[in-house]
Amino acid sequence: MTLGVAPGELLERAAALRRDGQPFVIATVVRSIKPASARPGDRALLVPESRPIGWVGGGCVHTAIEREAALALSSGESRLVRLSPTPREEEGVVNYPMTCHSGGTLEIYLEPVLPPPELVVLGESPVADALAALARPLGFRVRTSLDDILSQDVWVVAAAMSSDEDHPLVRSALAAGARYVAMVASRRRAEALRGELQADGIAEDVLDRMKAPAGLDLGAATAPEIALSILAEIVQLRRSRTQSPRIAERATAIDPICGMTVDVASAKWTVEKDGQTYYFCAPGCRRAFLGT
Repeated sequence: MTLGVAPGELLERAAALRRDGQPFVIATVVRSIKPASARPGDRALLVPESRPIGWVGGGCVHTAIEREAALALSSGESRLVRLSPTPREEEGVVNYPMTCHSGGTLEIYLEPVLPPPELVVLGESPVADALAALARPLGFRVRTSLDDILSQDVWVVAAAMSSDEDHPLVRSALAAGARYVAMVASRRRAEALRGELQADGIAEDVLDRMKAPAGLDLGAATAPEIALSILAEIVQLRRSRTQSPRIAERATAIDPICGMTVDVASAKWTVEKDGQTYYFCAPGCRRAFLGT
């Protein structure tokens, strides 16, 4: 992990990631027992598909922390990770055995920082105005254009007043790849648009991303009630997706010297021997292996 990042610089980088809509995890050492090299207060920013910024320990902790950071981002929940030669079961703590020869114990708190969900309201209408007003207190970043979307957590609602306006808006949103595109319209108008899109050869899996009419069936009648039904549906879908996170499996190997799990893709220390690749958590384990 990258060394030499001052606390102020780390916070500035975190702020920049936040502005750019980039998800990341703040890892903070909250407890350390020697001979672990990290100390309480040491921090790192863990960014998907990027090298960590800062430092919370050496190679022995790398794979465990990267994996738990991915889980934290997927679930949106913080995690407390303990790496120790003598792990103990304790509620709210994720344990990893610290079998590396350097030893020691580390407790590291992982706090995910996710960009706010984005609600893109297309078109002008009383429902569009109500959506913008109700969405902000729920934590949504409200936009009126598909340009410059920062997050994959994007929810699009076409709320124009006529077919001539909302049909092109829905087409554009589907073409942009939005996973949820709701249309504020009658069933007849929605079915007419779906028929047009099918006639144009739009694939069924793309059409399935279109929700029309928009919202849950709450019997809504006024513009604010319709907006409420749409946001209730979006909240329901978002939470159901969060509760079933899918983590991409990463290839790992066991360090033959200390027994630590090593992430194959990011492993820095390897040895080719007798047609087989061996992976190590730290250079000391590699040297010990070569000395055997």
